[in-house]
Amino acid sequence: MSLILAVYGKGGIGKSTTSANLSAAMALKGAKVLQIGCDPKHDSTFPLTGTLQPTVIDILDEVEFHIEDVMQEDVVLTGFAGVDTLESGGPPAGSGCGGYVVGETVKLLKEFGLYHKYDVIVFDVLGDVVCGGFSAPLNYADFGLIIACNDFDSIFAANRLCLAISQKSQRHKVKMAGIIANRVDYENGGGTNLLEPFAENVGTSVIGRVPYHDLIRRSRLAGKTLFEMEGEGKEECVKPFEDMAEYMLNQPPSSVPTPYNDRDIFEVIGGWR
Repeated sequence: MSLILAVYGKGGIGKSTTSANLSAAMALKGAKVLQIGCDPKHDSTFPLTGTLQPTVIDILDEVEFHIEDVMQEDVVLTGFAGVDTLESGGPPAGSGCGGYVVGETVKLLKEFGLYHKYDVIVFDVLGDVVCGGFSAPLNYADFGLIIACNDFDSIFAANRLCLAISQKSQRHKVKMAGIIANRVDYENGGGTNLLEPFAENVGTSVIGRVPYHDLIRRSRLAGKTLFEMEGEGKEECVKPFEDMAEYMLNQPPSSVPTPYNDRDIFEVIGGWR
């Protein structure tokens, strides 16, 4: 049975870039990995494949939504380091429910028997939305991972996501593996002085610190993982992912988080500034 990770975080926080590089790092350590993008923008797997691949919703539309007519090779594309990729896609902007499509994608994985074909499955899930469809990966995941920066908005979203994981853990196996700090810049005040106490107080930990570096921005534009890039700072950017891959592949400690009340977190974070 696969190790299943569900990656969440505030919209625009860098989930897709982080997920793709984590998937690549685990694959380079010998794991057979499938990354699933769960966002109508369908760009989660772009750093791994260098292309915007056909989505589940695209293929379903072609076969008039007869799910039995969809084959694995129709929706799965192999990218860097042998990572297999899949994008759920979604309805056009302003119409339909993207969460429904994610739910259908989860069903399709079961139909294909993919939960037993990979060492690791990474769900990269849209923003901080945790409605029924977008929270569906938590029904199958072993661990939830949250991407956050050292600012109030992303920590507020992280707290809400901790609540979702806590609630799902009452009926499913999922637990919290930790928080990945993104865009860490100690020199310019963008460290982890807010994230660290937040993580400790909700009963988890910061398991990785990804630096704020232009190489990461350029890798995203190039449609490449950090492992394929050249330039100053590559080792600094790659090492956190190598360390996190080792951590996640070796039965990481986990917990059921105890999030703050929405109103309380305003006062608490304000006191840490």
